[in-house]
Amino acid sequence: MTITRARAAAAELAMFCADIRWDRLPAEARERTKELVLDLIGVALRGSSADSSRAVQAFIATQPAGNATVLGADRTSGAPWAALANGTGAHSTELDDVTRESSLHPGVAVIPAALAVAQERGATTLAFLEAVVAGYEVTMRVGNALGPASAYERGFHPTGVAGVFGAAIGAGRLSGLDADALTRAIGIAGTMAAGSIEYVADGSWTKRLNAGWAAHAGIVAAGLAASGFTGPASALDGRFGLLTAYTDAPLPGLLTADLGRPLQVMKVTIKPYACCRYTHPLIDGVLALRQEHGVQPEDVERVRLGVLAGGALLIADPIERKREPANVVDAQFSAPFGAAVALVFGKAGLAEHSDVALADPRVRALMSRTDCVRDPALDATYPAKWEGWAELVLRDGRTVRKDIEFALGEPENPVSREALVERFVELAGTRMDPVAARSLAARLLRLDEERALPHIAG
Repeated sequence: MTITRARAAAAELAMFCADIRWDRLPAEARERTKELVLDLIGVALRGSSADSSRAVQAFIATQPAGNATVLGADRTSGAPWAALANGTGAHSTELDDVTRESSLHPGVAVIPAALAVAQERGATTLAFLEAVVAGYEVTMRVGNALGPASAYERGFHPTGVAGVFGAAIGAGRLSGLDADALTRAIGIAGTMAAGSIEYVADGSWTKRLNAGWAAHAGIVAAGLAASGFTGPASALDGRFGLLTAYTDAPLPGLLTADLGRPLQVMKVTIKPYACCRYTHPLIDGVLALRQEHGVQPEDVERVRLGVLAGGALLIADPIERKREPANVVDAQFSAPFGAAVALVFGKAGLAEHSDVALADPRVRALMSRTDCVRDPALDATYPAKWEGWAELVLRDGRTVRKDIEFALGEPENPVSREALVERFVELAGTRMDPVAARSLAARLLRLDEERALPHIAG
């Protein structure tokens, strides 16, 4: 791999992103982008009340004031600090959007960065939306090229690692950077890419910080590039670049292959369940078995879950720990917990990922009787598909199983726009009344018709 190749990749991404214009995008991409903005802001409003979010807000309060909104804190701050708070808050619920191929959460890095810079600079709504599209494109492509399973094995969190590049591109677009300056921003972001998954050891809050830090660092990278600071054009796939340092299975061709065909915003999943995306097909399977067979928790002798090897270290290994999550973060990364709450409560939202559900004896009993199985047949289609299956061994001697090809929320099995609005109203309900939330949702879904970004109260 030569430096010439690396320069071409970074520069090609930068040139593509510099040329994005809202009126030239496909109609479906424009509509999807507005849905992603709507959903992320709702998730961020809800996440702003988490204990981890309040800790970040307390820190942000010690920083100088600015013109960017700290969602849920009834204050403003400088753009990098608002992005840190909003990205961290949005990631706290585990409801933020996610991708299959790159196995990361693009919205929590890109949208907080773009929103903060747009507010600080008084940017137009179209400039903001263009920045979001560009940021998703770069975040997801860098994540694709990492090879997520290998990045996880190395101990890296792809959202933090790849998210800083998309945040830098989004912030750079809103700062008026040309393609050369955006290339420099990519190079600077390369030395800021970070994100450890050691949070799985004890349920710490650092996973949430990985998203906020990517948003924060991306703004700093763009600002430095605007000031003339340089960074290596080979930051992505040079000899010591990202694809050497963060993965054992790089796929450099995916950085630029088929740019815009389709746009990456069209490949994003909106999560209906408040937990790691790798558990979603398992939850769908349990919910389907519960409905189709009328299964109740007391009917179940044993639960078996078919899991992807790429996600097993997050949700299934070691199984003894995953059967006994100690806190909500642990529970969000436990396949046994996700299956148990789905069977007990018939849903797996925020209320089910709580200390109350964690202490429920029915949930605890089911987790103790749950096994996770690595299935080569599932791995054969990963990461193009994130399939899974759930099998219940019943006390009456029957065994029932459900295979899930596309979990709810994926592009092939989408959540309807009407459901997205209702979800936004529910998520924003802790910060504003339903009438105000519904009005804000309507404005966000026609954001390209608005003259300015709406004020987001709460």
